[in-house]
Amino acid sequence: MVILASASPRRQELLSLICDSFTVEPADIDETVTEDIPLEKTPEYLALKKAGHIHSKHYNDIVIGCDTGVFIDSLMLGKPATKEEACEILEMLSGRKHKVITGCAIFYKNRVLSFSQETEVEFYRLTKDEIKAYVETGEPMDKAGAYGIQGKGAVLVKGINGDYYNVVGLPVAQLKRKLEEINEKA
Repeated sequence: MVILASASPRRQELLSLICDSFTVEPADIDETVTEDIPLEKTPEYLALKKAGHIHSKHYNDIVIGCDTGVFIDSLMLGKPATKEEACEILEMLSGRKHKVITGCAIFYKNRVLSFSQETEVEFYRLTKDEIKAYVETGEPMDKAGAYGIQGKGAVLVKGINGDYYNVVGLPVAQLKRKLEEINEKA
């Protein structure tokens, strides 16, 4: 059996492109990251923590953990806590390029495989009115970096270099290959 250690409906939808059948068991973990973890490795570290937590209860199943971060100016931008914070994040991204990194971890019996996928995203220069209107949709509030490329946030994006699905939250093509790799070693 395959278990996705995430409550994200977007990840569930994307995983269904790879797996015909899987269950969902979100990992309720402490997402504190130790200082010795490089900032851009944070998503992979958290993916390992999430998958490892669920794997401890499901040793004979394949467990997939994921975490996505948005990076700019040596900062990792998480989900905004307030509408004001969402506006600040979008102002920071306006007219600039940033990185979206999704970390994935796969646990299966005594094997662990983890990786990070990076995609570069460029935003159009946004007016304060555009930012305010987008934030008022409510969409930014549960998204790292305060936008959803697969939703209304699509109109903010000038271009991407890399895997689109990685920006949504699951690098589908690379994950498929890593799942095949871990199964070959079974």
